[in-house]
Amino acid sequence: MPFLNSTGDLDKAAHLHPYTNARKFEAEGPRVMERGNGIYVYDDQGNEYIEALAGLWSVAVGFGEKRLVDAAAEQMAKLPYYHVFSQKTHSPAAKLADKLVAMTPEHLTKVFFTNSGSEANDTVVKLIWFLNNALGRPDKKKFIARQNAYHGITVASGSLTGLPWNHASFDLPAIPVRHLTCPHAYFFAHDGEADAQFAQRLADELESTILREGAETIAAFIGEPLMGAGGVLVPPDGYWEKVQEICRRYDILIIADEVITGFGRTGKMFACETFGITPDIMVLSKQITSSYQPLAAVVLSDQLYQTIADHTAKLGNLGHGFTGSGHPVAAAVALENLAIIEERGLVENAAAMGQVLRVELEKFSDHPLVGEVRGVGLIAAVQLIADKRTRRRFAPEGKVGSFVFERAHHYGLIVRNVRDAIAFCPPLIINEAEVREIAIRFGKVLGDALDYAEANKMI
Repeated sequence: MPFLNSTGDLDKAAHLHPYTNARKFEAEGPRVMERGNGIYVYDDQGNEYIEALAGLWSVAVGFGEKRLVDAAAEQMAKLPYYHVFSQKTHSPAAKLADKLVAMTPEHLTKVFFTNSGSEANDTVVKLIWFLNNALGRPDKKKFIARQNAYHGITVASGSLTGLPWNHASFDLPAIPVRHLTCPHAYFFAHDGEADAQFAQRLADELESTILREGAETIAAFIGEPLMGAGGVLVPPDGYWEKVQEICRRYDILIIADEVITGFGRTGKMFACETFGITPDIMVLSKQITSSYQPLAAVVLSDQLYQTIADHTAKLGNLGHGFTGSGHPVAAAVALENLAIIEERGLVENAAAMGQVLRVELEKFSDHPLVGEVRGVGLIAAVQLIADKRTRRRFAPEGKVGSFVFERAHHYGLIVRNVRDAIAFCPPLIINEAEVREIAIRFGKVLGDALDYAEANKMI
């Protein structure tokens, strides 16, 4: 994440990481992005790029969508800001809450708005602690998450996150959380272990953790239906069914973090449908507004809400909320954005184009650097590997992935590397020709990456 210097410019010294090898590939340094149109963005030098990560997994309807600009301007002129405190609300927030309740699973009936997914997951932690205090269960405060999970970067949400670089030197985790094995078979299944066996081992680990810690101390299990920022990690078949059965048996809440996967990304409106998850709480953000405005939502069951409301009445106040919660401009943009997703059939398009994307990426399966191609719907990753036979990772890990990320710009392509996994998550509006163009440009990057790895004696 970039720092700005005193003049407001990107600090180039902090971000310039040149690569040197026989072909003298070098990073080009920070780029100033000026505008966007559809799946494309343009920098201040006029260079065009396919934004194959939809910004940060989030611009569903593409860049430069006039209907969202108009919705923001209209609301800005009418009521540019108001809060949802002290028995007050406004039309955009009320309408959006109704819309989300109608879209999400039937038993989820209440909505709490925040400004980001990190704030939303922080809110979930606090509400669950509040809930268990209300129920006279002061020890039921621990969370179960997974290694390589991403749930945000604030103190509580960053603690739930299971990525080492989000913890290093931040004194995290700072809340009681236990991180279990990442449900990604390619790296974490044992030799010869089938998906069903891997899923069962993960379920056994979950149950043994609950028994060791004490079910009376564990409040909730939080998980992304598939892990996005950890590298587009798809769980094995049967995994979520087993997790849910165990959590229900031990009275542990299930939180579905749909910040990346919500609103069509997996080819269904929500990934809970894709993976058969019935959550007690859903966390939504990113594609809720296509990130044209900051907004997130916590959607929970009436049963949980009522316990919180009753305890609030007893205390006289719920001491939690944000100045921008349910911001009227953000809510107005969200309503228009969701209307576009539905009217243009973008969920269905994500399913169809996702299939094309995986077919195109799987054509690289025989490439010396490609170990795995994975994904669901319109989100995918190509795992780069030093040795395909042994699945040996590059050393240092992430250097080849960083090269691919940087070099892709040379071919007018923006992707994201998670260590040595290359992630693809283009806008839901993408068409078949554009998907194939992503693959063509990526193929050129892979050719350079092979030269780079060979020149640096990494394979």
